[in-house]
Amino acid sequence: MPDDSPSAADGGRPLRVAVVGAGPAGIYTAEALTRRAPVPVTVDLLDRLPTPFGLVRHGIAPDHLKMRAIRETLHRALDDPGVRFVGNVEVGTDITLDDLRAHVDAVVYTYGAALDRPLSIDGEDLPGSLAATDLVAWYCGHPDADRARVEDALAGVRRAVVVGVGNVALDVARVLARTPEELEHTDMPQHVLDALAAKRVEEVTVLGRRGPAQASFTTKELDELAELAGATVLVDPADLPGEDEPRPADRLVARNVDVLRGFAAHTAEPGHPRVRLRFYRRPVRLLGDERVTGLEVERTTVDADGRAAGTGEYEVLPTDLVVRSVGYRGQGLPGLPVDQRSGTVPNEDGRVLREGAPSTGEYVAGWIKRGPTGVVGTNKHDARETVAALLADAEAGVIVPHGDRDDLVRTLRARGAEPVLLDDWRAIDAAEVALGATRGRARTTMHERESLLAAVRAAAGR
Repeated sequence: MPDDSPSAADGGRPLRVAVVGAGPAGIYTAEALTRRAPVPVTVDLLDRLPTPFGLVRHGIAPDHLKMRAIRETLHRALDDPGVRFVGNVEVGTDITLDDLRAHVDAVVYTYGAALDRPLSIDGEDLPGSLAATDLVAWYCGHPDADRARVEDALAGVRRAVVVGVGNVALDVARVLARTPEELEHTDMPQHVLDALAAKRVEEVTVLGRRGPAQASFTTKELDELAELAGATVLVDPADLPGEDEPRPADRLVARNVDVLRGFAAHTAEPGHPRVRLRFYRRPVRLLGDERVTGLEVERTTVDADGRAAGTGEYEVLPTDLVVRSVGYRGQGLPGLPVDQRSGTVPNEDGRVLREGAPSTGEYVAGWIKRGPTGVVGTNKHDARETVAALLADAEAGVIVPHGDRDDLVRTLRARGAEPVLLDDWRAIDAAEVALGATRGRARTTMHERESLLAAVRAAAGR
C-alpha cells in the first residue's frame, strides 16, 4: 500500500489506521475512513483468519443465501486502493498491541464478540450440551470449530432443545430440522452435510424464559420456519395473547404474534419432524449421567417490566441435545481492557477509555463496542459514529501522521508470519468455487486453515 500520497495534516504521508477485525463492522469502518475522510487515509484491515467477512461468512446460517450474499457488497470495500486486507494475523501472537500501534497512527478494534454466555446451571458440561457458537462455527466451516465434539453431540440425536429466542436460536432450529435435500445447495463443508444428512431429528424445541413480546427474533426469521419442507412448526395457543386482548402496540411484536398464531393452528403430522416454540419456561438443570438425557424447566410469569419470575411448576423435557443461544460476549486482546460484565471495551462515542479517560489513537466499533445487538446493517451507522470521532480527533490534532514508519506486512513477514493479502484471498475464493463445482454447488467452504493457506501457496507457485 503506497505511503507517498499527500496528507492535509502535515504535507507528508496519509493518516495510517489499523482496523482489527475484517467482519462487517471492520469493513464498514474501513469504507467510512477511505471514502468520507477530508484528509487522505490508508487502512490495514487485519483479521486472525485467512478470510474476510467475519460473521457474514461464519455466523449467518448457510441456508440464508440472500443474507450471505451481502459479502459481495462488502467485497467492494476491499477493492478500494486505500484498503489493504491483512488476514491470518493474530494481534497478541503475531504482533503485540504496542507494536501494532507503533506502525500506525490509530487503531480501531472491530473484532466482535465471539464467546457464548453460559446458562450457569447444573449439567451444562455434559456431552450433548453445546453453545450455539460451537454449532454455528461447525456448520459454517469456521477453522476453529471443534468438529469432533459437535459431531459426537449430534450422533443419534432424535430430540433437541435450543434455549433462547433470538435469530441465532431459530437458525440452529431450522438447520437441525432441514432435510438433506434442503441443505445440499448450500456452501456447507461436505463433512457437515454428511453429518446432518445422517441425523434423525424428530423434534426441536425452541425455549424462551419469557413471552413472545420479549423475544428478540425477527418476523423474517419466523416466516422462514414456515418454509421448512419436512417439518411442522407448533406453538401452544396458551403461550400467546388471547384473541380478545389488545393488539400489541409494538409493530414488530404484533407481526410476530400474527405469525405465531398461524403456527398455533398447526397440528403435528405423523412421521414429520416437529419444531415447537415454547415460551414462559426457563432451564433449571440438564439431566443425565454420561450425556444429556433431559432438561428440567420451570414455568415462569412475566411482570409489567418484562422480568421473568419462577412459578414453582417444573417439568422435564426429554432430549438428547441442548444448545444454549442466550447471547454473545466479547473478550479483550492482550493489553486491551474489556468490561467483564458487558463484554465490551469501555468507550465513549467509540473512543477507547483507559482508566476512565480517552486513550489517544484507540477506537472501537461493532459488537465489541456496543454489545451483540442489531443486524449486519446496524454496524454501518455504528462504524460511521466511530469514524466521525476519529476524524474529529485528527482535525483537532489529537492524532496526526508521525513521520515514516515501517510497513506492517514487511514487519510481519520478517517475524515469520504468513499474512494473507487480497489477491491471496481471491485464490481461496476461487478454490472454494472450484470445490463447489465438483458437487454442483456455487461454492463449498474450506474449513481447515491449512487448506486455506495451501490454496494461497498453490496460486503463488510456492
